[in-house]
Amino acid sequence: MEKRTLGRSEIKVTPLCFGGNVFGWTTDEATSFDILDTFLEEGGDFIDTADVYSRWAPGHQGGESETVMGRWLKNRNKRDKVIIATKLGSPMGENAKGLSRRYMMEAVEASLRRLQTDYIDLYQAHIDDQDTALEETLAAFNELITQGKVRAIGASNYTAGRLSEALSVSKQHNEARYESIQPPYSLANRSVYEGSLEETCLKEDVGVITYSSLASGFLTGKYRAGTNLPGSPRAQGVQKNYMNKRGFAILNELDRIATRYDATITQVALAWIIARPGITAPIASTTSIAQTRELMGSLKL
Repeated sequence: MEKRTLGRSEIKVTPLCFGGNVFGWTTDEATSFDILDTFLEEGGDFIDTADVYSRWAPGHQGGESETVMGRWLKNRNKRDKVIIATKLGSPMGENAKGLSRRYMMEAVEASLRRLQTDYIDLYQAHIDDQDTALEETLAAFNELITQGKVRAIGASNYTAGRLSEALSVSKQHNEARYESIQPPYSLANRSVYEGSLEETCLKEDVGVITYSSLASGFLTGKYRAGTNLPGSPRAQGVQKNYMNKRGFAILNELDRIATRYDATITQVALAWIIARPGITAPIASTTSIAQTRELMGSLKL
């Protein structure tokens, strides 16, 4: 399978990234292991998680996803077969958030312990911390790379302006720069990325790893007009944001194209992102082996 280079780094990844937010949350450990095994068997190698996954779930503290991944890595002895991306900065408790050097040094050690590894391939700022100077954050990231604990760094949820500012700071101080950005991006939500952020990424060779690539499940086709929706907050968000004239027109077009290519609309929606200029990989997640194989089918379109 042809791989893509992450920004200007030496890291090469498959052009589909598995979203680890489901591990230890909507999928138990045994199922998570099976899904990860299938992802690798189908040619995948890029897995994204975060320290905060899945702190939002009742009874969870955060770190559940990294913990499951760490147990899988140790059990399967597959560390050299995968590219692990994780994130920090989202609130993990009192005085445990943000991108100060003090907290970053604590957070990386916690993630390394949970992942049962001595290095992280791609370490990302989960959210922009405007209370901490970019100089401090980027110097700390650079220190982690020098120490060998991190191979490359990236950012998530940065605006074009803040990404440009961060790249300028790194260049000015001759330090490691953000090699990737994670914006929300899908056929149903194009406004955040397309425009100044996309232009910056293309100009500066910043890799793009999209999240919410299937619009919270809307682009799988399970949310149709006249169907009974589950009472979950996610379903309510889908109804509010996508179940409208424009959204259903997108689904109709996806249906037409999927039929033409003997594919599913999920595969078409992901293949569209993969084919966009400057994209490294969309992130998508599943809760079963069959769904994992379906995701990987997008790479064949």
